[in-house]
Amino acid sequence: MVRSVTQATGTIDLFCGNAGIGTALGLDASNEVWQRTMDVNLMAHVYAARALMPAWLDRGSGYYLLTASAAGLLSNLGDAPYSVSKHGAVAFAEWLSITYGDRGIGISCLCPQGVRTPLLFPEMQSAAATTSDPGNPSQDAVALAVVRAQRILEPSEVAECVVAALDTEQFLILPHEEVAAYEQARAGNRERWLGAMRRLQAQISGT
Repeated sequence: MVRSVTQATGTIDLFCGNAGIGTALGLDASNEVWQRTMDVNLMAHVYAARALMPAWLDRGSGYYLLTASAAGLLSNLGDAPYSVSKHGAVAFAEWLSITYGDRGIGISCLCPQGVRTPLLFPEMQSAAATTSDPGNPSQDAVALAVVRAQRILEPSEVAECVVAALDTEQFLILPHEEVAAYEQARAGNRERWLGAMRRLQAQISGT
């Protein structure tokens, strides 16, 4: 993709890595599901950065907007592959910023919570673009938990937040401002955080 766009336009100034899939699975996820989730949610960013960085470094400019998730900063109920892959994506974005931030390369990491997209609302999916299994009851439960616990933003609201953040070359983009406080609470007292997440999980599952 990078090669074809470069051939057509000559340069890529801003690359937005936005692909993502969910599974709503835990230990029952197969190796194949784990691999596909890691490939889409994490390794796609590695492949893109690997293709983009040489030309960007040669000219001393370029910008990578990496879409991760608040699940990469906090904890994600019910979906182990998604949570692990998004934590990896955040870590990779941090590595890119540390490694190339002083060489003219801009890096931003977008970490929203609930956004009105097919990933969270499977009924929005078309037959040609499937991000998850709309018939998976456990996935429906995860989506319901997100809807109950969070503000759901429209894609246009997230886009406005991203454009404003890119203007100032802000690394961490949080369309849901409350995520910053959640991240601080998690880091400040991990035991308390895990206990609260277990209680939330029990409340959602009705146990």
